[in-house]
Amino acid sequence: MTAITITDAAHDYLADLLSKQSTPGIGIRVFITQPGTQYAETCIAYCKPGEQKPEDTAIGLASFTAWIDAVSEPFLDDAVVDYATDRMGGQLTIKAPNAKVPMVNEDSPITERINYYLQTEINPGLASHGGQVTLIDVVDEGIAVLQFGGGCQGCGQADYTLKEGIEKTLLERIPELKGVRDVTDHTNKENAYY
Repeated sequence: MTAITITDAAHDYLADLLSKQSTPGIGIRVFITQPGTQYAETCIAYCKPGEQKPEDTAIGLASFTAWIDAVSEPFLDDAVVDYATDRMGGQLTIKAPNAKVPMVNEDSPITERINYYLQTEINPGLASHGGQVTLIDVVDEGIAVLQFGGGCQGCGQADYTLKEGIEKTLLERIPELKGVRDVTDHTNKENAYY
């Protein structure tokens, strides 16, 4: 079973759209363009009978079939397709938290694992301050060299964030990592959060 959730509201909305097509048996196809990159976009398209690919996963819903693209499927873990009504009518929303995340495990190269945790656990928190951190390199047998950007660059709290937040998280997740080092020029305080 695939890990994507299509809510009842989304199902009913899509079923209504599909019923207006003049193609019996039409369904939807869910896929991600450029999965595992920062440019990933989750898409839903009409899928006429025969347009699905042989490796797609079929999800039989009450009124139609949803075809899940095989390449995109791991990136659709925990994805939710919903339909929310508002004053303007309503809109279909797709939340796919893993669309941009490369799949990693303990055998993946250390740089991939560091980037994974930066994207999934650390940058979402820094984004609330308009900031982010990127991996520059791994040196000296396990020191991650990081650079802050946006609201973190020049921020008076960057050292604290680096040691108490980022380093603690990365050391917990990646046992062979020895520490982190910041190479950001914090004298530029143009966008600093604090």
